[in-house]
Amino acid sequence: MRQYGQAPVSADEGAVTSLVFRAGSLLCALSLDEVIETMRPLETRPLAGTPTFVRGISVLRGVPTPVVDVARLLGGGEGEIDRYVAVRTERGAVALATGAILGIRPVTAESAGGHPALLTGGGSSRLVAGVATIGADPLLLLQSMRTVPDEVWEAAAAAGAP
Repeated sequence: MRQYGQAPVSADEGAVTSLVFRAGSLLCALSLDEVIETMRPLETRPLAGTPTFVRGISVLRGVPTPVVDVARLLGGGEGEIDRYVAVRTERGAVALATGAILGIRPVTAESAGGHPALLTGGGSSRLVAGVATIGADPLLLLQSMRTVPDEVWEAAAAAGAP
């Protein structure tokens, strides 16, 4: 029997059980291992000195938490924010502002290693682990959101986040 919060085991070999969601015009997936919970969007206060993809800071379960707009982060432009997805990072939880949640499904993605355009920011930090499809639409399998820039954490700390 699976415990609360435990990710289900995928029946498809090589597939990653993932939460699939919209981010503007893009389809994205994130491994369930990284997801803490999903929720309606909460009150979010802006954080000065952060990149444009940072919506601000919100209080999740009593903890001030940075909120990242996935559509802006991926360059998909503006998108309607329907949900917040809380994810684990090395430095604490981050809320991802997303569009509609489309469900949980096994995702088998081709490696994004050969796609230099899928690199984020400077350095070798990767945001996209692979690319799959749902029907005729590309699906970006996101890697861990552990790559949140230091300036976001610094601004969050200044605003009272741990």
